[in-house]
Amino acid sequence: MPAAGFPLTCPTSRPVRFGDPRDAIVDTCRFAIDIRSNLALFAFGEVTIPGMSEKDAPSRRIVSLDQFRGYTVVGMVFVNFLGGYVVIPAVFKHHNTYCSYADTIMPQFFFAVGFALRLTFLRRLATNGARAAAAAVLNRALALILLGFVIYHLDGGVPTWSELKRLGLSGFLAQAFRRELFQTLVQIAMTSIWVLPVIASGRRIRVAYLIASAGLHLWLSSRFYLDWAWKVPVIDGGWLGILTWTIPTLVGSLAYDAVIRGEDDGKTLRTLAAWSVVLMLLGYLLSCGGVRLAPPPFVPPASRDVTLWTMSQRTGSVSYLTFATGFSLAVYALFFEICDRRGWQTALFRIFGQNALVAYVIHPMVASAVKPYLPNDSPAWYLAAGFSVYFAICVAFNWYLERHKLFVRL
Repeated sequence: MPAAGFPLTCPTSRPVRFGDPRDAIVDTCRFAIDIRSNLALFAFGEVTIPGMSEKDAPSRRIVSLDQFRGYTVVGMVFVNFLGGYVVIPAVFKHHNTYCSYADTIMPQFFFAVGFALRLTFLRRLATNGARAAAAAVLNRALALILLGFVIYHLDGGVPTWSELKRLGLSGFLAQAFRRELFQTLVQIAMTSIWVLPVIASGRRIRVAYLIASAGLHLWLSSRFYLDWAWKVPVIDGGWLGILTWTIPTLVGSLAYDAVIRGEDDGKTLRTLAAWSVVLMLLGYLLSCGGVRLAPPPFVPPASRDVTLWTMSQRTGSVSYLTFATGFSLAVYALFFEICDRRGWQTALFRIFGQNALVAYVIHPMVASAVKPYLPNDSPAWYLAAGFSVYFAICVAFNWYLERHKLFVRL
């Protein structure tokens, strides 16, 4: 089974048939890839990883990625269950006005997605061609959007047929797609499509695309989107979240390059660590807005006023995702050292890392079963007991699937 990041692995999807409405998108991506390859070769002298062809990509699982993804799932399970309780420290809760530990979790999924997307796309590009590689990404993305629709639902609703008629098509579109749908799985799907034209490109093109996407988000936010996003309020960046979720996704693809290039592991580790520091520092400086020093990440600010530069998961701000991407890179570097260089791994992270999609879908249902008798003001000992039951059930589901070699992936 090829290495893959949450939630991007599945058997190669069926070929796109003549007349399929996705043909135009696939052909456009194929054309963009072909043009990009020639331009990159002419301008920069590189198209993929220097010294490595797509066929050289490893077929074995990358242990550090599985463990990193497993840790991220455990972090998600932890903060999503405990975040609403009074006794839990603020750093483990979402606040939308600064970057807490809870806010570092979602960017790590995108980092893993970018890492795996680069790996699988290069392999399919070499073996099956651009059309099949692009079609596989689009098929996964459409499946994730459908799954997201089932899990998140649309906004609003109408109780009667006459009210639905009064709402009309324009009213339906304006009301139903404002907020709920654009959460993790849908954002992963849309971001995968957004980065598809450059995922096989050389480093310089991907970095340029990342910067252009972030710049476009800043410009649109300054024009209207920041005010609109807080008025709704949106979740996980909303409609324009793909522009900044591109940051961890493409940095994940660059981390794949560094890991798979085959250089000295010590040099790879130093490269990952150095760039993690650069990105975290850049994200913090952006949060200062060029005026004053902002409180450091994980520290609540004295004022909750929100600006274009505030670290906010709600709006998917550039400062937040730049810092959180650096943090993701630092965490992955730690797993690279522990797992790939020293050969260590834990069963807990393995079972969650290889069935991350199941854990994502199951954990809120388990929480709903456990929480009715865990009031928000529960004392720490009682909350710890409730969390232990919840976590044990989540582990049991994933352990059972691993034991029977059942892996649910898209």
